[in-house]
Amino acid sequence: MKKILILLLSALMIIGLFGCGNKEEQSEPVKPQEETEPTEPETKEEKKILVLYFSRTGEQYNVGVIDKGNTAIVAELIAEKTGADLFEVLPENDNYPTTYDALLDVAKEEQNSNARPAYKGTIDLSSYDTVFVGSPVWWGDWPMIMYTVFENNDFNGKTLIPFSTHEGSGLSGFDSKLQKACPNSTVLKGLGIRGSEAQNNTEEAKSKVNSWIEELGY
Repeated sequence: MKKILILLLSALMIIGLFGCGNKEEQSEPVKPQEETEPTEPETKEEKKILVLYFSRTGEQYNVGVIDKGNTAIVAELIAEKTGADLFEVLPENDNYPTTYDALLDVAKEEQNSNARPAYKGTIDLSSYDTVFVGSPVWWGDWPMIMYTVFENNDFNGKTLIPFSTHEGSGLSGFDSKLQKACPNSTVLKGLGIRGSEAQNNTEEAKSKVNSWIEELGY
C-alpha cells in the first residue's frame, strides 16, 4: 500500500514539474522597447539669390575715372551679405563712350529711340527665388539694356529687389518701373546708393546695404 502511495505521489510531482515547464514555454518574453534615432529638427529651406546688375567704368560723375563701376561695388556688397550669385550684364557690342558727357548723349539717344541693346550670354533664372536688380540711373530711368533683360527673361513668380547708384536722383522710381516691366513678380523696397559713396566710403555704403537687407529679412 505504501509503495502504491509513493508511486502516486511521484507521478503527481512529475506531472506538476512538466506543467510548470509548459507554462514557461507558452509565455512570451517581454521585448525591450526599441530605441529610435533622434530626428533632426526641420530647417527652413534657404532661398537662392542672384544679384543681376549693369555697371560702367571710365569717367563717372563726381568720382572721376574708375576701374570698377559704382553699381558693381554695391552688387558685390549685396552678394557678400546674402551669399548670392552674381551676374553682370555686359553689352554684346560695347560702344559706350568712356567719357561722361558722351555717355550721357548715347544714353539719351537710346532712351528716345526706346532701344533694346543686346547683352552677352544667357541668364538662367530657373533656380533663383529672389533677384536683386541694379544699375546706374540714366536720365531718371533704368538703362535701356536693362529693359532688354526684363523682356527676354522669365521673372514670373520671382521676388525682385531693385537698387541704384546715383549722384542725387536716388532710386528714381526703379521699383515702380520694374513692377511695370515684370508685372507677375513681387517687387520689394529698393535702395539707392551714391556712386561717390560706393567708391570713396565703402564701409558706409556697406553699412547701409546691410541694414537694408536685414530690414528686408534676408
